[in-house]
Amino acid sequence: MLNALVAYAAEEGEAHNPLIPAWYDIIWSGVCFVVILFVFWRVALPKMQALLDQRAAAIEGNIAKADEAQRKAEAALEEYTAQLAEARKEAGEIREAAREDGKKIVTEAKDTAAAEAARLTAAAHSQIEAERQSALVSLRSEVGTLALDLAGGVIGETLSDDAKAQAVVDRFLADLEASEKAAK
Repeated sequence: MLNALVAYAAEEGEAHNPLIPAWYDIIWSGVCFVVILFVFWRVALPKMQALLDQRAAAIEGNIAKADEAQRKAEAALEEYTAQLAEARKEAGEIREAAREDGKKIVTEAKDTAAAEAARLTAAAHSQIEAERQSALVSLRSEVGTLALDLAGGVIGETLSDDAKAQAVVDRFLADLEASEKAAK
């Protein structure tokens, strides 16, 4: 059977070239091409164009959103930078104020301590002076009594007259103070 087909093809092949289609095939192929082209042109191409337009609009919208977000981010960064600079400035001012306050507190504490020391020193001097006066009065009376007893022992009689004894003691102590002052 294969031989028969080859023989038939060889007979037709002499009259007809197999590379060139028949005229009716060309016409029907052209009609089909025009129908498919018309359907593609009227149905598929507008849908594809609408889809591409939607994608282009979506992409442009996303680009616009991205640009807006970029501008907002840059504005936020500038605001943050400004706030950071302001915060650093305020921190510097607070540190400087704290240093000044610290110096004032130290100065006030020193002044208060100096005033307290002066008050305590004055109180101590007053107390010492009061105790010295008290000791001086006590010493005068004791020295007077001892001097009278000693004088009574030297003389051999007791000195019982208080006014006279007091005058002797005062005179003795005055002489003693005068000799001390002369020695200095």
